[in-house]
Amino acid sequence: MSTNPPDLRPDLARATLTGDKRPGQPTIGMVSLGCPKALVDSERILTRLRAEGYGISPDYSGADAVIVNTCGFLDSAKAESLDAIGEALNENGKVIVTGCLGAEPEFITGAHPKVLAVTGPHQYEQVLDAVHAAVPPDPNPFVDLLPASGVKLTPRHFSYLKISEGCNHACKFCIIPDMRGKLASRPAHAILREAEKLVENGVKELLVISQDTSAYGLDRKYSTHPWKDREVRSHITDLARELGQLGTPKDLWVRLHYVYPYPHVRDLIPLMADPDTALLPYLDIPFQHSHPDTLKRMARPAAGAKTLDEIARWRAICPDITLRSTFIVGYPGETEAEFQHLLDWMDEAQLDRVGCFQYENVDGARSNALPDHVPEDVKQDRWNRFMEKAQAISEAKLAAKVGQTLDVIVDDIDAEGIATCRTKADAPEIDGNLFIDEGTEGLSVGDIVRVEVDEAGEYDLWAEVSAHERIKR
Repeated sequence: MSTNPPDLRPDLARATLTGDKRPGQPTIGMVSLGCPKALVDSERILTRLRAEGYGISPDYSGADAVIVNTCGFLDSAKAESLDAIGEALNENGKVIVTGCLGAEPEFITGAHPKVLAVTGPHQYEQVLDAVHAAVPPDPNPFVDLLPASGVKLTPRHFSYLKISEGCNHACKFCIIPDMRGKLASRPAHAILREAEKLVENGVKELLVISQDTSAYGLDRKYSTHPWKDREVRSHITDLARELGQLGTPKDLWVRLHYVYPYPHVRDLIPLMADPDTALLPYLDIPFQHSHPDTLKRMARPAAGAKTLDEIARWRAICPDITLRSTFIVGYPGETEAEFQHLLDWMDEAQLDRVGCFQYENVDGARSNALPDHVPEDVKQDRWNRFMEKAQAISEAKLAAKVGQTLDVIVDDIDAEGIATCRTKADAPEIDGNLFIDEGTEGLSVGDIVRVEVDEAGEYDLWAEVSAHERIKR
């Protein structure tokens, strides 16, 4: 029997879901694919269902119906989504489809005509209507208790905090604005209230996500809202400052994702350099490429040379800042000279964490019509060369951390007592890990502790709990 999400889905592998249910309680399963933004949508849907008395099933056979939250960003992601829908149909039979691929209902029903309903991204009410039609609710207000933080599909000690939907950019390789619409920011006080509630319920790390975090509040004209005893703008600088005050680095981490390198981003860096803020010195910036001609063909809002200058400014203000990014190789028209420019740029930028994708067409993307598509074997060769460069940079940067004392957050402790942790430079699921293989007695998942690094690899570190930390405990 296949199982849903804990053992089957890597994005939910460590979520805490149980099969416990009261007699007669209707239950729903959830398969969540794609990015953390989709994961937050899944959490919201499940929270609404739990509030209506539905149980959350950890496997297909125990569910009265299954919701598949799909990804449609790339053709390969669409194929994965169709496979997941087919698997849920085979294992359960009653399937409701939502998410980004739901923006193309005919594509889904053409492959799987037996699905009960198809809804688009963040169409929560339509998903609930489909669930009600398939499995009528049967709430018991005396038994069905909803946790204050809602239903979470991440481990208890970290949580994604979505601050906006949609995107105003028109990058030629991307169809997200078509699927998720234009930028729609949440008001600052609503985000801060959610964040405060998460922290009160034991969350130790808040991962701020959106499609374009730097643009947060632009659509609201940076409106101000009352928070505590002051007014706070719906602007990323104000929001980051307030989130950083919800705790100290000893008990809370706040990490920013998907930050475009607009000029006002430099206002975030002094906040990150403050030793008393919970805001981590970490920026996840999707540069995508370095060559100005490639960026122009992508219709990206950035320029490689200016970006190097900005990176130098950031590091001058906050030397400990960690920079992570993603890149595309083999974009239509990319010449060998343009690719070599990217490799040379990487040598100068010395980014800490890097991911890379080979370009692929996406149905509906304007880049499909560009001339001079790069052959598959050339894409693969460039990806190999890029990753070799990125790996060498990562290995050297990690080797320099041997002998340092670092703060880490504990993600897992296995049966043999080996602790899997992350440093401030590591986001969950996408960056490296730090392992402690002895002396972990007394540690718990979610702890933030000091360690001394004694070994480094290509992407990961090994350490032991510092002597001071052992005495403290």
